[in-house]
Amino acid sequence: MTLLRQICALLLLALLPLATPVVGAQAPSVTVFAAASLTDVLQEIGRNYEAATGKHVTLSFAGSMILAKQIEASSGADLFVSADTESMDYVDAKGLIAKPTRANILGNSLVLIAPSQSKVSLSIGPGFGLAAALGQGRLAMANVDTVPAGRYGKAALESLGVWNSVSSRLAQGEDVRATLAYVARGEAPLGIVYATDARVEPKVRTVATFPENSHPPILYPAALTKDAKPDAVLFLNYLKGPQARPILERAGFTLPR
Repeated sequence: MTLLRQICALLLLALLPLATPVVGAQAPSVTVFAAASLTDVLQEIGRNYEAATGKHVTLSFAGSMILAKQIEASSGADLFVSADTESMDYVDAKGLIAKPTRANILGNSLVLIAPSQSKVSLSIGPGFGLAAALGQGRLAMANVDTVPAGRYGKAALESLGVWNSVSSRLAQGEDVRATLAYVARGEAPLGIVYATDARVEPKVRTVATFPENSHPPILYPAALTKDAKPDAVLFLNYLKGPQARPILERAGFTLPR
């Protein structure tokens, strides 16, 4: 009898309807790993996207190579937006992105900043007096070995012939926003950041802009990861589309034609 009861129970279970999704359940959040210099614009774009679509986006910001190493170490990111081609090349070479989705979506420029109350004045050119302008202070830069803004800054200073005069006097931040904070707090008399970062911090002012030919082009490639959720392509298209363009242009980013 016990065996008969077990068989009857199994038959009843087989006749039950399959479980259905809960009505109104949200799709899993799309996770975006993005360069720290994109913090403000992507937060605004993300809010607008959620309001327009009802789909949630989780944003994670850090130095581009730090994010690339995180993508290599574990899954979780659906979209990567780097502030340089080197970091994107790194994950590309590891087979971690969907190659057909990779594209340069933004550009930027490099500026020298000072605290807003500073009276320092400099014109950037070959051999310009950066070391003298620092006085006893240090030059704030993102890490020159691992962070795109730091590498661009070092390349610019080398091409202008002033790197050796300041290379031992750096205050290096883990990303460009940390660099911005050093100058905003008055911990460094001068710093090198992207033009878009200088715009969002009222406690700093732009002293001068580095010539475009003094450093490699500042490009922001974006790509879906190889295991990206289906909704990730929707956010990438939104980011490249007309809805996001005014926000990016207002922030000072350049856009491909």
